[in-house]
This record gives sequence, C-alpha cells and structure tokens, in this order.
Amino acid sequence: MSGISLAITGTGLVTGVGLDAPASCAAIRCAIDNFQETRFMDQGGEWIMGCEVPLEQPWRGKTKLIKMAAAAIRECLSGNPLINPAETPLLLCLSEHDRKGRVIDDDNQFFHDLLEELQLEFHEKSLVIAGGHVGVALALRHARPLIQELKLKHVLIAATDSLLVAQTLAHYEEHERLLTSQNSNGFIPGEAGAALVVEPLHAKQEPQLICAGLGFGVEKAHIYSEEPLRADGLTAAIKESLSDAGCNESILDFKITDISGEHYYFKEASLAFSRIDRTKREEFDIWHPADCVGEVGASLGIVMLAVFKSASEKGYSKGHHVLAHLGNDDGKRSSMIFLAKD
Repeated sequence: MSGISLAITGTGLVTGVGLDAPASCAAIRCAIDNFQETRFMDQGGEWIMGCEVPLEQPWRGKTKLIKMAAAAIRECLSGNPLINPAETPLLLCLSEHDRKGRVIDDDNQFFHDLLEELQLEFHEKSLVIAGGHVGVALALRHARPLIQELKLKHVLIAATDSLLVAQTLAHYEEHERLLTSQNSNGFIPGEAGAALVVEPLHAKQEPQLICAGLGFGVEKAHIYSEEPLRADGLTAAIKESLSDAGCNESILDFKITDISGEHYYFKEASLAFSRIDRTKREEFDIWHPADCVGEVGASLGIVMLAVFKSASEKGYSKGHHVLAHLGNDDGKRSSMIFLAKD
C-alpha cells in the first residue's frame, strides 16, 4: 500500500430526506425520497422535480450553502468531543469553478463566512477543494500527509452544494441531462451539506470504517465528448485504488457510486468493472444514494460514505469491502476502497 489507511469515525448530513446523518441514512435505506416540484419550469412548461433541503427559513444561494455545511460540521463536532477545531484542518469541498450557475464567486471569502457562521477557527492547513464529485477523494488524499507527517489527530472533510439554481438547471436541460417532461435520460437535481471526521487508524474494539485505497484517472470520452466510451479513466482509477489498498478485486462485495440516473454513467460503471473483474460472482450490487437525495454535486461523495458507514454499523450492508467511485463531467475520475471492520 502506497499510502496510509484512514479511519472514518464520524459523519454529518443535511439532505432533502433528513437534517442529520441518522435520519438521512434511514430514509435512504428505506428508499424514501423527497422529490417535489420546484419553483423552476422546464422548456415544456412543466415544473422541474427536485430535492430541496427544508431548513427553518427559506434561505437561498450562498447563505443556504453555508447553513447546510455548518449544520453537518456541527453534527460531527457534537459526536466527538475530543476534536479540537484549532488543531483540526477543515477541508471544504465545493463545486468545480467552471460549473454553470456556481453561486460562489470567491472561495476564500466563502470559507471565511462559514467560519463566521460556526464561530470557530480551524487549523492553518485548512483549505478549499473545488473538485466537484471527486472532491472527497482529493480531500482524503490530502488528509494522508496531514495525519502521517504532521501527526494530527483529526481532519474534518466537509462539502456543500446545490444544483437548484436557474442557470445551472438551464445548462443541464440544454444538454439533455436533466430529468424533465421532455427527457427521461436525466437526473433530478438536489442539494446537501455533508461532513466526515477522519482519524489515524488505531486498533479499536468498536467497528471502524477504513479508507484503504485511493485511485484517480481521467476519461477522455467524458459525457460531453463524442469519442466512444471505453471507461479507460475509471478503469485506471479502480486499478490504482486496488493497488493502493494492496488487494485485488476478489475481496470486493459491492459498490456504491455517484450515479444519478444518466445512462452514460451506468454504462461507464459497468464497462469499467467488467474490465477488472476476474471473480465468479452470484451478484454484485450497486448502490446509488442519488436515487433518494438527487444529484447533490460535491456533497454526493460524502453522502455515499455516510450511507456505507451506517449500513456497516447497523448490519444491512452487502459486505465489508466496498468499491466507491465518482466522476466529474470533465472526465476526472476517482475510486476508493473501503473496509468495514467489526
């Protein structure tokens, strides 16, 4: 293994189906969604369906993003009184800078505003990662040296994002990627705040969720490309994550992904795994929490990990070894190998 393993010891979620991690994960387990008509209309004159987070006030834009992130971070902090924010880096994952309709125009100012909302100061190694879906994997890669070299006890990874923005929805509808009255091959937009507590791996008696491997790749035949899809980028990312974890694909029990309804990403996931799978299996389940919370952008990776953590702790997961993979529209791909130890 080329990098150290990390333990995911806490989660916080604010989604359209729950305002904390237990409620959100319970709803996702029961396949409950909160898809409702939004205030946005498609080109056919029908209301666009979405999954909005029902906060106590009708906040919009940057304010709502800050409120969702702050709530998820507070949930993590309240769940572990040993965390000292001043000694803990906060790695904040946001949408890509070039995404249409991005409401954050200054990442540093947004981070400062979030700290003002929390009334907290975090470690000087805190930073913003504008990585979209793959942001959580980039944050985990960044957390490794913070924990290994600086000997930090905790790292907080948080994300906040919303696709319920007029310009964003117009862009995806124009490219036939949004689920509307005129397009069935598309996703339902949503929004969410999410957070993870990352610690060094220690021998413990209680159950642990361990990030054992990380891998990255670039898909030339991305969703906006006209090249034939061979899933080279995702295949490379999965292979690298397995190598990083020091294992092969035979240990994997199922996978959890950021797929949110588009045929392209289902095809890519199937192609990539078929190119690395050499094990006879009766089944290999695929989980995609976006079915319940919608396409929540940069927050989706943390939602995925929170769902697996809850499933492994409550005994309803499909196994103890999971492949988690993510992809951005520009072709960036990431893969993570997680182990749930009893």
